[in-house]
Parts: sequence; structure tokens; C-alpha cells
Amino acid sequence: MSPPVVAIVDSYAPTKALADEFVRAGAALVRVQSTPEVPGAYRGPFDLSGYLDNIVHRGDLTATVDAVAAHRVDAVVPGGEVGVEFTDVLSEKLGLPTNGTMLSSARRDKYVMVEAVRAAGLTVARQCLVHDAQTLLDWHRDVGGRVVVKPLRSAGGDGVHFCDTPEQSAAAFEDIANSDNLFSAANEGAVAQEYLRGTEYMVNTVSRDGRHRVCEVWRTTRIAANGVLDLSDTVYLMSRTGPLQDQLAGYAFQVLDALGVRHGPAHVEVKLVGGQPVLVEVGARICGANLPYYAQRAHGSSQLDWTVEAYLRPQRFHARIDDPDPAGAYCAFVGLVSPVEGVLKGYPHLDAIRAMESFADLRVGVQPGQRLRRTVNDLTYPVFVVLMHESEETVLRDANTLRYLDGPGFYQLLPDGDSDGRT
Repeated sequence: MSPPVVAIVDSYAPTKALADEFVRAGAALVRVQSTPEVPGAYRGPFDLSGYLDNIVHRGDLTATVDAVAAHRVDAVVPGGEVGVEFTDVLSEKLGLPTNGTMLSSARRDKYVMVEAVRAAGLTVARQCLVHDAQTLLDWHRDVGGRVVVKPLRSAGGDGVHFCDTPEQSAAAFEDIANSDNLFSAANEGAVAQEYLRGTEYMVNTVSRDGRHRVCEVWRTTRIAANGVLDLSDTVYLMSRTGPLQDQLAGYAFQVLDALGVRHGPAHVEVKLVGGQPVLVEVGARICGANLPYYAQRAHGSSQLDWTVEAYLRPQRFHARIDDPDPAGAYCAFVGLVSPVEGVLKGYPHLDAIRAMESFADLRVGVQPGQRLRRTVNDLTYPVFVVLMHESEETVLRDANTLRYLDGPGFYQLLPDGDSDGRT
């Protein structure tokens, strides 16, 4: 019997864990690249040796559909945010399980997304679609208070501005309008939304035939640093169920229904404002930062294996959709926040981190000899630390110790002009 074949759209290095999970389940893989050019955020080496084929879409949809169909694929899955809409196109054309193209833009465009959720009767933020600075000035004056201005189609905190005055909002719009987004596409307008005060949660789900499973819930904490008001610094893995988690899940499921998500993974960001869930945004793909991989290590199951189950074993998915999770470890994913810029000489406190009782993993994004930037979004964290332990208190203690160690003294810089040649 031939193995199932799965086409993953825009599978790059950051989403390799999903490809690996399908391979472990016995699937063969085809990679589809939705754009001829690799987006800037993903430039760098990525391994194609595990794929039957690498199909690059160059504008001829019929040719691309035919090339994918030639492999008799059983499923088309988004590898990341940039591949969401093309996944909808391919899966619909091939007659495979699909979220369809009717609401594709609502699953990518942050303004259309919130309006679709509002139309379903759910609580969302007040917002304004912005194509010129004057519109934003007038709207901010009318709304008052703090607002958030961000690109319509991006991710990872790219281009997000927190603005207390209409003039700051107008300047933020000009900055966005004159920039490309994270995926190397020109920003075509922006969205402004009222600032939501409340703890933010990430609800990661997988769906099949319109039935949804919460795979993990993460609670975020934030700091004000480097001119960013709400910079995410740590996310904590919560128990999947409980009164709060069930409230978040109920709201997230309604959001997914409003956006037409019937198949596959989704990442729903929600703030709890005055005790009520309010949508921040949704990604109709697997959660980033490799968080599902660490959730799987901590709890034995995550969005990774549930995504495979939904596409390859749907009957088993439906039979197990309400199964509880086994008891697992507590987990925190901590991003270190550089307050300095320059050529990095080294990190003097890494050994102290590795010696922590709950230390599980260390990911160094900026190596000695490379240029270190101040941390302002998801692309500029120099180091990520994963903590995992059976004691929640131990994880919380070590996370707080990390924040104590982090600061100017954590980063040694070379003198100006001194570099070993790496960039």
C-alpha cells in the first residue's frame, strides 16, 4: 500500500517540525512554494531532501495544480502564515478537505478578519481601515485613548505600533505604508484598533469537518522595553482544560466558525478584557516559534500530532476529539530582550542558564561575531530559553531569574568596528 502524500505549502525552516511529524506518521511530502521569491523572513538554508518534489508557483495556477495533482496528494496543508491562502486555492481545486476560498481574505487580512468575527455577533475591538493619514487622525481623535496600528497582512509583531496620540498614529501609518511586511510584500494600508487591556492567551486548535480540538493554551506575559509598550517576553503552557481555558475555547471555536475554518490547525490570540474574551487575531496555520514542539515534549501531545491525525486519520480524530491529556510538565518559553546594539562578542551568563533546575533547551539566534539588534519584535530576540519541570513554582522561579539576568550585562559587545567578518 502506498503511503499517503501530503503537500505542504511554504514549508520553511521555522515550520520543519510539522513536516517531520507527517514523516513520522508514514507520509510522503511534496513542498509547494507559493511565491517565486523566498520571503525575507525565511531566507537562509532549508533542507529539501525529505520531499518528493519542490513545486514553485510562478503565476500559472493550472500548471501548479497539475504538478501537485500528479503526486496524487491526500491533503494540502499550510506550512506557515504566508501559505494560508494558496493552501485554500490548491485544496479547493483538487477537491480535498479545504477551508475554501470564500473567506480566505478573512483568514489573512486583519481588518477583514475582525469584521467577519463582528458580523457573527462576537465581541471584538473597534477598528478602522486606514489608507491615508488623515482618516487615521480623525478616527483616533474620535475614539480617544491608546490605539494599535499594524499592517493588514503580517505576523510576529512586525510593524505593530502602540499610539497614545493621533499624531503618533499618523506617523505609525506612514512608517507602515513605506515598508514591506514580514513576508517581503508591500504594505497596502493598515488597520488601527483600540488598545485592549487584559492578559493575552494563545489558543492553538486543530479542526476536521468543522469540529475543533484545543491542543494547547499558552498565557503570555509582556514588558515595556526598547520603545515597545507590549513586548511579549514569556509564554507559559497551561493545562488544556479548566474554567478559564473552557471560556477561551468556547470563544475561539466561535471565531473559527466565523472565519470558515473547518480543517487544519489554527492559532487564535485572545485577550481577556473585563472577564470577556476579545479577539486579537488568528493565524489559520500552526503556531509559530516551535511552541507546539515544546508542548508535545511537555504534555506528550500538541497541535503537531493532532494536525497529522486530522488530515491522515480523520475517523480517529473524531473518536478522540474529547480525550483528556495525560498529566504533563509545566513549561515556559522565554525570549531574552536585548537593550543594546552592536557586534556581539558573547553571552557571559549562558552557563548560569543551563544550570537552572528547569532548563530544557536553549536557542541562540544571534551568534558571537554577528550584529545584535535591540529586541522590538519576534524577529529580534537573540536567545530563547525553554524551561520545563513537574513543579510549576520551579518554572516560574527560573523564568523570573532569567528576567533578572537579562539586561545590558547579559550581552558583551565588540568595540566599534571590530568584527570577525560574520554578519
